[in-house]
Amino acid sequence: MSSPRPVPPDSAAHAGRRLAWLDALRGVGAVAVLLEHMLYRFLPGLRPYWMNLGIYGVMVFFLVSGYVIPASLENKGDVRRFWLGRLFRLYPLYLLVIVIVLLSTPLVPVRQGVGADPETVAAHVTMLLDLVWTPGIGETMWTLSYEMAFYLLITALFVGGSHRRSGLFAVLSAVAALGVGLLLARPLTAYVAAELWTFGVMAAGLALVLVGRGWVRAVGAVVVGALAVVLVLVGGRIPWLGPAILSVMFTGTVLYRWERGEISHLWAVAGVAVPLAATPFFAARAGWWADPPVWLATMALVAATFALGMAFRRRRVPRALVWLGLVSYSVYLLHHPLMKLFLAVYGDPRREPLLLQAALAVAYITVVLGLSWVTYRLVERPMQTLGRRLSRALPEPPVPTRGRETVSASNLG
Repeated sequence: MSSPRPVPPDSAAHAGRRLAWLDALRGVGAVAVLLEHMLYRFLPGLRPYWMNLGIYGVMVFFLVSGYVIPASLENKGDVRRFWLGRLFRLYPLYLLVIVIVLLSTPLVPVRQGVGADPETVAAHVTMLLDLVWTPGIGETMWTLSYEMAFYLLITALFVGGSHRRSGLFAVLSAVAALGVGLLLARPLTAYVAAELWTFGVMAAGLALVLVGRGWVRAVGAVVVGALAVVLVLVGGRIPWLGPAILSVMFTGTVLYRWERGEISHLWAVAGVAVPLAATPFFAARAGWWADPPVWLATMALVAATFALGMAFRRRRVPRALVWLGLVSYSVYLLHHPLMKLFLAVYGDPRREPLLLQAALAVAYITVVLGLSWVTYRLVERPMQTLGRRLSRALPEPPVPTRGRETVSASNLG
């Protein structure tokens, strides 16, 4: 899979411009997840079963995150600025959705398994929900567990100076997915209450990384990195899916480094593809989406989507897709609570004639997109701006020995 070494763009304008194709991919991922949850309620005859729209959407998201998140950390050159940015990027909307769900309880009961206890609160604070066997108050929040684990891991790698070995970590994660699939049918966190100790370890480790220096910071990096690895390997509700997701995210990082000209080949992508394709054949059945034909079709479509995005990355992207990318986080977190609220008020749309089902589906999508734009404008964007202002107020980190990455900071959210 050797490919010509791409030439990094040399103009400051190109380096600083927003990478709209990544927004487009985010938009595609958000719409896919929305459709997966909507179609079986509104237009079940249109729901595909040869692939899974939900897994497709979240894997596209994970590839994009893997592409931009390590670049964001390297661009900032400082773990404190990175985590401040992540805090203001993820938590404001996340907390708002939790409030919306709680306020909706007179009409929509909180999902089964979500308790009002310190363990549940701790799991939601860390966002490591799926990795500590705790259902999120919002059904789609499970993916944030792996996003957070990835942040912890790349923080450890950055502090340890190993963050550029993305290909190795991508392949190791894919092989780990196959191994875990062979060995574990149920996560170890199903037998151990992990929420509180995970909260304590994560808080202590991050405190050492963000406040400490020298060996103190190194110890903190080992703590958060080890926590991420252990939870991903033995904590996920579907044990092999965690390392599979990590391998997809590190593959995104490999593609970023190849596109920037830091590496000249894509052998790691092949090293990831083989074990990922094989894992569902040997692992305990996780659901119809993980049946080998469905899994292979879904992941092939994920790869094709990202490849298409990269192929057209220097061309003008449809503004509608870019807009969807901007509101994608809001769409992702809001659409499921809004659907449950709609069903509680209206009832089951599947009993209606087909044309009315279609009209209700259009109305639902319109409401989701409209409210997502509102939350983006009033919550996400102001909080991201505040995070950047606070980040600029921090002391400048030491100048790195290598040049900083030039991906636009505005696109690294």
